[in-house]
Amino acid sequence: MHDAFMRLALDQARLAAAAGEVPIGAVVVLDGQVIGRGSNRPIAEVDPTAHAEIVALREAARAVNNYRLVGADVYVTLEPCLMCVGALVLARVRTVVFGAREPKTGALVSTTQPLEIPTLNHRFEVVEGVLQEECRLVVQAFFKSRRVAQR
Repeated sequence: MHDAFMRLALDQARLAAAAGEVPIGAVVVLDGQVIGRGSNRPIAEVDPTAHAEIVALREAARAVNNYRLVGADVYVTLEPCLMCVGALVLARVRTVVFGAREPKTGALVSTTQPLEIPTLNHRFEVVEGVLQEECRLVVQAFFKSRRVAQR
């Protein structure tokens, strides 16, 4: 089940790459149905908060007409940053499933562990490593192509 939803997130990551954005994709799933999709869009939207997770959360919240997404699971190709973890907490999601770790800005296991803050009012389950290699390769191929283009 995790693989199928992560493949949908990978589709979103590829859309971001095709648009010249860092290839990160996310989907929000509630009761087995995708209610939100997002690809990285900060360049296109001229919005530093237009990360894949935020875009997907916004669409999901509109779909259920509620900013709280209790019981929802979020699939994202790369470990979320601190901003996105904050949004995921505020949305009250149940689970975050991510593909590859992000050693520079990942804020679930790589650089910080904000879910361990004792006064945090919500925590979610974290599942990592789903289609990890495929998720990692999408990002690596994007940056490799950018380096080649700059030569």
